[in-house]
Amino acid sequence: MQIKARSICNGVAEGEALVSADAISFFGGVDPKTGVVQEKGHSLEGKCIAGKVLVFPRGKGSTVGSYVMLQLKKNGVAPCAIINEEAEPIIVVGAIIARIPMVDKMEGSAYARITDGVRVEVDGTRGTAEIKN
Repeated sequence: MQIKARSICNGVAEGEALVSADAISFFGGVDPKTGVVQEKGHSLEGKCIAGKVLVFPRGKGSTVGSYVMLQLKKNGVAPCAIINEEAEPIIVVGAIIARIPMVDKMEGSAYARITDGVRVEVDGTRGTAEIKN
């Protein structure tokens, strides 16, 4: 099932979805060396985002979060793609400088249909997401 979305950062990636109900702050919330979410009480606490299609409503926190996303990429532990319900500037800048394909504002209620473990292909260039299974 292919879903139209707003293109944020170009590129194509496919991977297993890791879904959070909580906003994410990369600065202080994600370990840039391991890609493990370390924010206490976060719905993804203790989970690794490396190589996943990271699905979360929006970012939060410091502008340094953009550079943490770049560090994640340099360390090989960044998500392969990002889907937001609605993107905000910190995550947008981070995706662009780290070259992580990203979309938001999916058509209809498609965002809510993505669940942990499903394979998703994100095409940030065309502005689509395809749920594979």
